[in-house]
Amino acid sequence: MSDQSGNHLAGRPVTIVGAGIGGLTAALALARRGARVTVLERAGALREVGAGIQISPNALRVLDALGIGDRIAEVSAPSRGVELRSGRTGALVARIDYARHRPAAPFRVIHRSRLIEALARAARELGVGIELGQQVTDLPPAPLLIGADGLHSRVRAALNGAETPFFTGQVAWRALVPLEAGAAPVAQLFMGKGRHLVSYPLADGLRNIVAVEERSGWTAESWSLTDDPAKLRAAFAGFGGPVPGWLDQVRDCGLWGLFRHEVAPRWHDGTRAILGDAAHPTLPFLAQGAALAIEDAWVLAACLDARADQRAALERYQALRHSRAARVVAASNANARNYHLGGPARVGAHAALRAGSALAPALLFRRVAWVFDHDATDLRP
Repeated sequence: MSDQSGNHLAGRPVTIVGAGIGGLTAALALARRGARVTVLERAGALREVGAGIQISPNALRVLDALGIGDRIAEVSAPSRGVELRSGRTGALVARIDYARHRPAAPFRVIHRSRLIEALARAARELGVGIELGQQVTDLPPAPLLIGADGLHSRVRAALNGAETPFFTGQVAWRALVPLEAGAAPVAQLFMGKGRHLVSYPLADGLRNIVAVEERSGWTAESWSLTDDPAKLRAAFAGFGGPVPGWLDQVRDCGLWGLFRHEVAPRWHDGTRAILGDAAHPTLPFLAQGAALAIEDAWVLAACLDARADQRAALERYQALRHSRAARVVAASNANARNYHLGGPARVGAHAALRAGSALAPALLFRRVAWVFDHDATDLRP
């Protein structure tokens, strides 16, 4: 690990807007380097809307460096990799075995609320003040203000002006169902024409489900909408394998429209900075939204600690993170298309995946290895 620590954060006041995964990771990273951190959260209680999350090795490296790797291991479950399956039949198309190709770099899955709890507890132990029920309508003056305030970030708007995201033509349901006995520790991705479903077991005796369907119209960009489970079942009525049994158990489900935002051109102005979804909202097709925010948090804290000049530190932070975030966002966008192929295109793509999985599994893994092998804690001059 190399971050050229200069102890420039000792005693420095920092205000963070947003107590989600990115904001709390930043609070912890900054507090460990001596900053006096206050986090402003509009919710009246710490909670994370959603269900499960995959923590790939690139995120776990940061959490380990922050001293909470053991806590995360206690409340999460291991994942060996991902299986790509036919939506219609449930048959295996290809397997990407993370454990085989990176045995020393574990993947884990966790309920989002467990990750939030672990981050908040560790941050508070270091003296971070988390102020709940703080509706930030006007940005507070602060020597350093960090916007970890998500898709509708006021800090991003202050830095870049108003923006209008565009609807991708896709919506996603999320749900939790009881975990069946003997469930394999893998993520399973069922692909069909115009839709796909991802599921994996969590550590709490629960199975996480995210199901995505192409749809022509949508208006709201929100994580808090709900839907009738019957509509989810109807949308995936043609799917086979274990999917019908899982969906029969859904009693409550959330629904949100997927919108594409550009990576922010400007991440700071010398006194204000953004990270995570505020800087680079990411579609959920590479399971890297939270991981990128965790990476951002470490790099931001390390840059600020290594340079006395705050503007120079923030410039370095953006320079280090912008291209990485843009590449991951682009890869996630591409997966959205690849998962939903139909007709001859699907037949050809699935045949190629089967051949690659059988004949050159390492090559199939290398297509995504650049995402997981990244080490944000290893900063260079």
